[in-house]
Amino acid sequence: MTTLLLVRHGLTATTGHVLTGWTPGISLDDRGRAQAAALAARLAPLPLDAIVSSPLERCQQTAEAIAATRDGQPVLTEDRVGECHYGDWTGKPLKKLAQEQLWRVVQAHPSAVTFPGPEGESMSGMQHRAVAAVREWNARLGPNATYLICSHGDVIKAIVADSLGLHLDQSQRIQADPCSLTVIRYTPMRPFLVRMNDRGGGMDDLMPRNGHGRGGAASDAAVGGGSGGADGADPATPADPPGAGDPTANGAQRADGQDRRPVVVSPSSSSPSSLPSGRQQSADTRG
Repeated sequence: MTTLLLVRHGLTATTGHVLTGWTPGISLDDRGRAQAAALAARLAPLPLDAIVSSPLERCQQTAEAIAATRDGQPVLTEDRVGECHYGDWTGKPLKKLAQEQLWRVVQAHPSAVTFPGPEGESMSGMQHRAVAAVREWNARLGPNATYLICSHGDVIKAIVADSLGLHLDQSQRIQADPCSLTVIRYTPMRPFLVRMNDRGGGMDDLMPRNGHGRGGAASDAAVGGGSGGADGADPATPADPPGAGDPTANGAQRADGQDRRPVVVSPSSSSPSSLPSGRQQSADTRG
């Protein structure tokens, strides 16, 4: 089986505030460089057969930090795992974009979205090119390879959705924070999602902020990937989600007495020694 490590680039000054897309010259800020160095240290014990990156600076810099711990291992550029081409949305503040009618379509039905303007790309087209790149790298490197792709939030979410057999419309239920690690093992039968949005443990990203849950009350997916809660909030979307005034929306019980509280599953905070070892047990139904 082939083990793929998907890494989202570290924070930039615009992450979570502006939809930078393919805007050139967007580099990691001090926080992003620290994130990349920390992730590089975590991954150092794990041999990588290749380090592949989006051509955009923020990904190249993140991948180079990881390569720097590996005796000059090169970073290989792959255009197909580059950011979605957001067309006329590129460079605009996310607060402003959240007021566009298309924003709601992006949230609920991304497979139907083509971003406006001559440079705009469809989200399904972005998923197709990214998944095709992954499949080709899997075949090129072979069934015993472990390799890394450094990419972007929406691209990673689309790849994860494909690995789970989910429609692209369900990708907005997936989160990929800056410098997070997601691991997929590809076997002849099916992919296995081994780890998702792993940031090395800690509860900071789960702590309530300003009386709300993580990142405020918004339930919109973060187009472009979001800031992962840096600066206290993700991109502003409508201040209150649908049902915010309904005491049963996030409360304990409905009038019929049924418990409606969501089940929360905490992500793994495994040590580097628990990173993919190259062995995968078959899936079963024993839980």
